[in-house]
Amino acid sequence: MNVHRRRFAVHASALALAAAVAAPASAHDGGHGFHARKVFTSTNSPGNNELLVFAQGRSGELVLTARVATQGQGTGAGLGSQGAVTLSTDGRHVFVVNARSNTVSTFVVRDDGVALASVVDSGGFLPISVTEDDGIVYVLNAGGAGNVAGFRNHHGELRPLTDGTRPLSASGGTNPAQVGFGADGEILVVTEKATNRITSYPVHRNGVLGKAVVTASSGATPFGFAFDRRDHLIVSEATASAASSYCFDERSATPTLVSASVPNTQAAACWVVVTPHGKHAYTANAGTSTLSSYRIARSGRLELANAVAASTGANAGATDMAVSSDGRWLFALAPRSLQIVAFELAHDGSLLPAGAAGGLPAGSVGLAAN
Repeated sequence: MNVHRRRFAVHASALALAAAVAAPASAHDGGHGFHARKVFTSTNSPGNNELLVFAQGRSGELVLTARVATQGQGTGAGLGSQGAVTLSTDGRHVFVVNARSNTVSTFVVRDDGVALASVVDSGGFLPISVTEDDGIVYVLNAGGAGNVAGFRNHHGELRPLTDGTRPLSASGGTNPAQVGFGADGEILVVTEKATNRITSYPVHRNGVLGKAVVTASSGATPFGFAFDRRDHLIVSEATASAASSYCFDERSATPTLVSASVPNTQAAACWVVVTPHGKHAYTANAGTSTLSSYRIARSGRLELANAVAASTGANAGATDMAVSSDGRWLFALAPRSLQIVAFELAHDGSLLPAGAAGGLPAGSVGLAAN
């Protein structure tokens, strides 16, 4: 049997080790344990990938609270993706891709820390993004022919779905960036950078995907994306440093363009997040180390609000982002300064600097917050 097809669970000894490594809640937790005011990223280290957990103080400052081995290996370099670390919709689990070892690790979020629950084969080569909705998990594998592979989360153990693997728009060469569920969980989307396509799939009740719908992107190099509360798809476009938006028919996985590419005058808009109330979107512009803000109308139409809403620091870079579940904070990875930079989100969508946590390993990827 090929190595990349083996599926395995972590032994009890590994679970005990993970529990021991996960640090107890600290004074920075604000009384919420590990279920709130935490930021999660992965070291993506080639020797031993780790999940890093930062606690957020009342003023927004971040302090490293736990680091737990994923029992997998990263690549040590950026994955060119969004969603390498993902929180479940109920906040009880964290999923981390191990790109070099072709596995996915699942952690249980407890009151006193995080514990490794399982490690499974990703169903392909080079997993770079993972998403979850109502217990259904899909992993995007970028290597080889490329695919999305589906699982059901059973108390932290990912079990492969029967008939749960689907190809991308082409057999290889798509250079995908992200996989993600729509707001209602009825659509799964993949962005493909090399083909300039958006591939979407209807999701059946059992979590299995229907036939793929392939759509040309509004602009070149569609990269990261996020859905607002009305299920509008907001996509970043790296080549022109822009964002576009789409809506979906309730009976179809076919996207319809709402806003064609809206440039932000910056460089390499690759990552995007949307606030919980769905009124604002932000792109992380890797080339200029800035964040741009957009207003989202009820129709899903985009309007550039501020080309430079914030900066992560001179030549610091700007990649993965995450917004806290209460919508009060935005966090961004600054890969060249090896920091997570925090910003307070004002009611009008403006960003106020709130400090940074440094000392990240080079190559760290993925960001999630609760």
